[in-house]
Amino acid sequence: MEIHSSDVRPLAGCGVFVCDAVHSVSPNLKALYQDGPQDERKPTTTSPPGLVFLDGLGVASFPSRPRLRMKKPKVNRMVLAMFLGCFIIAIFYCQNNLKQASESAIEGTNGQKSRRSPLQTLYDGDQVESSVQAAHQGRRELLEEACRSYTRKRRVLIPEDLKHVMVDDRHGLLYCYVPKVACTNWKRVLMVLTGAAGPHRDPLDIPAHEAHVAGTLRTLSEYSTAEINRRLRSYLKFVFVREPFERLVSAYRNKFTRSYNEAFHKRYGTKIVRRHRPDPRPEALEAGDDVSFEEFVYYLVDPATQREEPFNEHWERVHSLCHPCLIHYDVVGKYETLEQDSSYVLRLAGAEQQVAFPASHKSTRTTGDMAAQFFHKIHPFYQKKLFNLYRMDFLLFNYSTPAYLKFT
Repeated sequence: MEIHSSDVRPLAGCGVFVCDAVHSVSPNLKALYQDGPQDERKPTTTSPPGLVFLDGLGVASFPSRPRLRMKKPKVNRMVLAMFLGCFIIAIFYCQNNLKQASESAIEGTNGQKSRRSPLQTLYDGDQVESSVQAAHQGRRELLEEACRSYTRKRRVLIPEDLKHVMVDDRHGLLYCYVPKVACTNWKRVLMVLTGAAGPHRDPLDIPAHEAHVAGTLRTLSEYSTAEINRRLRSYLKFVFVREPFERLVSAYRNKFTRSYNEAFHKRYGTKIVRRHRPDPRPEALEAGDDVSFEEFVYYLVDPATQREEPFNEHWERVHSLCHPCLIHYDVVGKYETLEQDSSYVLRLAGAEQQVAFPASHKSTRTTGDMAAQFFHKIHPFYQKKLFNLYRMDFLLFNYSTPAYLKFT
């Protein structure tokens, strides 16, 4: 029996094939169809002889003929063979489509294949200074060892874990942003790299509030499971971290001592004053704009705080935001070496000529000495509770216990 290519068509969008009809039937099948005693053959008045139809369920049906005897088992085997043939064609069609889709995704949004991915550049190691390469390899190894030592249970990543991981498909980058660790400037840089910045080529030309608008940059949580896994395997993954208590003091100063952060005062300040200030004034309960650092610490170590809702991202622990024991980060940048590490990432991505990471000239940057002044008034009991809360960040990213803490 012959199956013509014009008789097989794919169902739109699914790669499953349906056979319309078999327009030519072998002489043997026609003989079977007409087989029988000569005296029982009668002229047919229905459909033309020799036509076989395959319905949508794969069931063979024949035009009715009066008093016709057929060798059904043999015919059914031939119809089954025809159906299996269609099924095999469908499998090959699906495999070909999947291969093409995978290749298209790798080529990227600009339709051009990358000559060398950032991940290849990192692990080939022939385009980066050996000292820089060695420093970052040491950080990766320390992180992996800390994860093995201090993480008891491993679990599977879920999309909720990936809301802080931003995607640059053009350059094959995944960046987990951590508030108060230069994340505004890194978002600006990624906007330039991905084209989301429009005409802007200098990251500092992008207003800070625009860099934080939801949807400006895609996060890894927005993709399907297959797309997430492909990017995790083939993209360069990087994160920037900071000494935990310097970051915490920076968050407090920015959100509770600046008059323009009224939204934080209303949402968190009023709650902190109500719970942790004896006999608060009515205006303080209303405004929440005069929270002390001591009250902020009480709020953080209060077990009721996290029972009600997760920490705000500005004081949430890095290991809870970026899951470094579940995601293998290729580069762990540090705020203390921000400019050097940022240049390293851009060099790996082949984007150092396209954009430069903004240099920081802030004179108000929170330092270790400044953090020590804020912790001076905190009782050792609460210092220890706070340190235990952020202990994993100290361990995972190789930060020493601050010398100004009094409980040690």
